[in-house]
Amino acid sequence: MGHRPRQIPVVVLAGFLGSGKTTLLNHLLHHSGGSRIGAIVNDFGAIEIDAMAVAGALGDSTVSLGNGCLCCAVDASELDVYLERLAHPTAGIDVIAIEASGLAEPQELVRMLLASELPGIVYGGLVEVVDAAEFDATRARHPEIDRHLALADLVVVNKTDRAADGERVLALVRSLADKAAVVPASYGRLDPEFLFDCRPGEERIGQLSFDDLHEHDAGEDHAGHLHSAYDTLSFTSGTPMDPRRLMAFLDSRPEGLYRIKGYVDFGPYDTGNRYGVHAVGRFLRFSPEPWAAGEDRLTQLVLIGAGIDAPALAKELEACASDTPHADEHGMWGVLRYVRGADDQEAEPGL
Repeated sequence: MGHRPRQIPVVVLAGFLGSGKTTLLNHLLHHSGGSRIGAIVNDFGAIEIDAMAVAGALGDSTVSLGNGCLCCAVDASELDVYLERLAHPTAGIDVIAIEASGLAEPQELVRMLLASELPGIVYGGLVEVVDAAEFDATRARHPEIDRHLALADLVVVNKTDRAADGERVLALVRSLADKAAVVPASYGRLDPEFLFDCRPGEERIGQLSFDDLHEHDAGEDHAGHLHSAYDTLSFTSGTPMDPRRLMAFLDSRPEGLYRIKGYVDFGPYDTGNRYGVHAVGRFLRFSPEPWAAGEDRLTQLVLIGAGIDAPALAKELEACASDTPHADEHGMWGVLRYVRGADDQEAEPGL
């Protein structure tokens, strides 16, 4: 029995008109690090993807960009069709980004993704983009932005270079966001590592490799600024993880810890499978898959966040490892609740 096909994360980019969503998406498309992005623009009336404009392809619903990325312009009724098309293995896509309409209710898109029956996708998080320079005016005009921020997994506070009081805006956004990672940005320059693994899909099949986590284009004059906006932790353990301890860690993960992904070895609790773990914001899912013959049985995790205490988190993870697991037949129940199709417990709260 082989490994199940990997699931492609679907990231929702939301934010009111003028916040910088399109600029951010353009940046991701042009700095994908070898990954193939499927971009879905859910707003026919305001297509601003510069690569599409350069290609003169605004009349076409899909354009292939020079770096292998695909960009589609769709209306709401077509989203499922394009998700299925982009998630098909023959498309070779590594991540899908949906740019929501400037007036869209992001929770509707999130609900749709969480309820999706498509086996090839997994919810990749809600990214809310806000304009720091216009935040107070936007909030007065659209008070629902407080609700959007409370639902977000990652908040990008854009145009901080243009705001007279950027630190006040950052503090206000952090108070409104519920445990989301909040990162400042200028010109939509968010490091793609925050959202997805910047390497081709073929390199991600099988064991996780952490070697290229910090490999970036040194020619970018803003690269140092980008990477200073987030913190990473790579954790490896040859000792199996105690499921109850790990779930306690995951249930109490701190504000600012945006992504957790990798594989977990639960040792005697399940000797046949390793468990892929995908957490983004408050969303969590485990995916059991058989160990390959001769494969080293390790737990390997990558944690990415903003303002997280990586050494403290490493100690907490080390405390989850146990050489002497309890004889507890119910120990895995907390994990199994978050396996796809297991009572749909993986949905985000409040949606």
